[in-house]
Amino acid sequence: MHGGNGAALPVDFWVAVVIVAVCVALSAFFAGAETALTAASKARMFGLEKSGDKRAATVTRLIGSRARLIGAMLLGNTLVNIGASALATTILTNAFGDAGVLYATVIMTIVLLIFAEVLPKTIGINFPDRMALVVARPAAFFVAAFSPLLVAVDLVVGGILRIVGLRAGDHATLMSPYEELKSAVDLMHREGGVERAHRDMFGGVIDLEELTVEDVMVHRTKMRSIDSSLPPSDIVREALASPYTRLPLWKDQPENIVGVLHAKDLLRALSAVNGDASKLDVAAIAAPPWFVPETTSLKDQLQAFRERKTHFALVVDEYGSVMGLATLEDILEEIVGDIRDEHDVAVQGLRQLPDGSVNVEGSVPIRDLNRVMDWTIPDTDATTIAGLVIHEARAIPEPGQAFSFHGFRFEVLRRQRNRITALKVTPMNVEIDG
Repeated sequence: MHGGNGAALPVDFWVAVVIVAVCVALSAFFAGAETALTAASKARMFGLEKSGDKRAATVTRLIGSRARLIGAMLLGNTLVNIGASALATTILTNAFGDAGVLYATVIMTIVLLIFAEVLPKTIGINFPDRMALVVARPAAFFVAAFSPLLVAVDLVVGGILRIVGLRAGDHATLMSPYEELKSAVDLMHREGGVERAHRDMFGGVIDLEELTVEDVMVHRTKMRSIDSSLPPSDIVREALASPYTRLPLWKDQPENIVGVLHAKDLLRALSAVNGDASKLDVAAIAAPPWFVPETTSLKDQLQAFRERKTHFALVVDEYGSVMGLATLEDILEEIVGDIRDEHDVAVQGLRQLPDGSVNVEGSVPIRDLNRVMDWTIPDTDATTIAGLVIHEARAIPEPGQAFSFHGFRFEVLRRQRNRITALKVTPMNVEIDG
């Protein structure tokens, strides 16, 4: 095959070179297809499939049998790489003798590394969806063509795994689908693809399945309620002075709720008696109270609100004692964030300080603090900031005591009896004054 003295190279030389080039191209296809198809977004492919894209349907089918897909791509890659290397070695050995083996090794290593591995995989990882649609049909062809051989390979691999005590397909999912979806949105937010507000809204929708009404309720110590034994004129006065349209009525003791008074019903009844409050029968105006268990999920409670066409429920514990109240607005705020109107208080127990720390009431929910400050304080062991500090300290701390956990410093500012009423929360990466 020597081409010295200007002689033309034999035809079979060029045929061999073309075959090597085709093998390298096929190797690039297998490597790029494997990367693109395994990195392609299932959600985007599903959306394209619903819109009628047949290529997306093929991608979805291939992703559904990921093990078979990867096996076919690896098999094809191995076959063409071995074929190209063997043929190149033969060509160069005939041309340069024993030194051709070294030349073939160096040349094929460089060519396969750059053009059949790094380049196609770089394209596949940077443009996975676009490339997946392009390679879907040829990849499906090779998966079908290699299927008989892959069945034999699967049997051999399965046998080896059983020998070492493993079984293919025996795996435990580390995260639930909801957690995986939420983590994906958090990752997209970190990478700049999703705004913080949208991330919080999406996370709020997902969390409706996990959270209970106890997590969002207004605690009974903060409930605005009215003594039903008061004169009607006093009840009207308190109802009009309240920023809320629905007020629980209690009898004998605040925990004994006997009705829920709606401001519109009260004004309608007051108009019917020409404004004479003394003629009102408040018990007849009030609606019967609706009690729900504290363990009810927000998803179920939202559905119950829709079915009953009411926006107000009283939360009770396992013994029937009133723990607080939950409204439709409380659940919606878990999705869209704090909803304020002209009657809401501007500051809800939280004040940000210039140094990055926060003065916060002990009753503020951890979730609300996380949402406002974009922090990640865990709320699995307690609902409120005070509850978390007590849980971690295993005691009720005194004012001035400070604790560091979960990447934050918690300093107790005030305490009333057995309740922590105010704390200062500082991220550990913020310099602490003094």
